[in-house]
Amino acid sequence: MSDQLELGIVSDIPLGTARQFEIDDMLIAVVHTAEGMYALEDRCSHADVALSEGEVEGCFLECWLHGSAFDVRTGVPTSPPAITPVKTFAISTNISDPNSPILLTKGTTK
Repeated sequence: MSDQLELGIVSDIPLGTARQFEIDDMLIAVVHTAEGMYALEDRCSHADVALSEGEVEGCFLECWLHGSAFDVRTGVPTSPPAITPVKTFAISTNISDPNSPILLTKGTTK
């Protein structure tokens, strides 16, 4: 069994957006930024709502409910009310190629 799971291709997630995936009973948000693609736990650590429904600003994903922003590179919240980081996961892709596969390394957190 491969340690990598293909989630789609780069063009499936437009720049500046996030998309939710369910993998092994866990919800993961994949975020496409100008710096790259990042994967993090799709659950606000403050309000237990889907982060993927929020706004992407640069490398930050804002929770739609109370406005906490999370750095998608680290999972660390950068504004209240959230104070607890969310898990991040290893992603590999070539964002300059719209047909490049998005690969999640299963079982890994960064």
